[in-house]
Amino acid sequence: MNKRDVVLSLLDEEKSPPYVPAAFFLHFDPAFHTGQAAIDKHLEYFRYTDMDFVKIQYERKFPRLDWLKQPEDWAKMPFYGMDFYEEQLNVVEGLVKAAKKEALVLLTLYSPFMCAGHTAGEPLLVEHIKTDPDVVKKGMQVITDSLMLFVKEAIRRGVDGFYHSTQGGEKGRLDDMALFNKTIRPYDLQLMTEIEQSTIFNILHVCDYRLPYSDISSFADYPGHVVNTNLELADRSISAKEVVRMFKRPFMGGLDRHGGLAHGSPAEVEKAVKDVLKDAPDRMILGADCTVPDGTQWANLKAAVAASHRWERE
Repeated sequence: MNKRDVVLSLLDEEKSPPYVPAAFFLHFDPAFHTGQAAIDKHLEYFRYTDMDFVKIQYERKFPRLDWLKQPEDWAKMPFYGMDFYEEQLNVVEGLVKAAKKEALVLLTLYSPFMCAGHTAGEPLLVEHIKTDPDVVKKGMQVITDSLMLFVKEAIRRGVDGFYHSTQGGEKGRLDDMALFNKTIRPYDLQLMTEIEQSTIFNILHVCDYRLPYSDISSFADYPGHVVNTNLELADRSISAKEVVRMFKRPFMGGLDRHGGLAHGSPAEVEKAVKDVLKDAPDRMILGADCTVPDGTQWANLKAAVAASHRWERE
């Protein structure tokens, strides 16, 4: 089995992966965000760590619009066409050509809420959602339509799937989840539904990069073949097996991005991996709860992947 077969076997209950697959993500220096330099750096990292799929970092944030100050300004949200995404799509195409035969190639996708936050700043966006959700929805639809262009073109260029994120439902973000369900969830689902129908492997990322969640069960019906989430919620810890029962799909994660991965030694990382896998679900991908911090040593991530690969043989 090559890496493609190993990861896809997680979705077939009649097959048993020969080892626990693993993958970790980090942002590269801006010098490696576009062009051949980005392609080469992704491949260097993928091959050095021996992780089990290629995950393309997304580095094309929506521009900040200083004129967007009032809720009604969302009705004037500009539509970004294909030229806006071309540099990112060229990286996708290059990595598909270079690595697709040996491993799945997955593309990061920020949610419409996250892109709206890039546009106006998250505090102002949240304020506008609370003040006039109906007009904010007009801007959210424009953002979603733009991202849909990107999604469809990435699929046309051969990407196997997406690592798609959701934010906005964290504790302390919106006072009322009804606002999330009105202004965020529908736009998440437009993109995720298209992705699920058109690709073979997708990871739902319940992203707590900004704030923790008090409850993640409201995302249990979101599309995605695998779910990646933090096991430390705002008020309690949950287990990987609990996540599997809740989402009815394999889990990805287990390691704290701020813990030994970022600050420990390779030996400490290996021990942490063993501790995680002792009580792991039968089908999972070892990973972190989100993108690991800048400056994390690649050697630590390589050690984590190697320990995960060895686990079945110990």
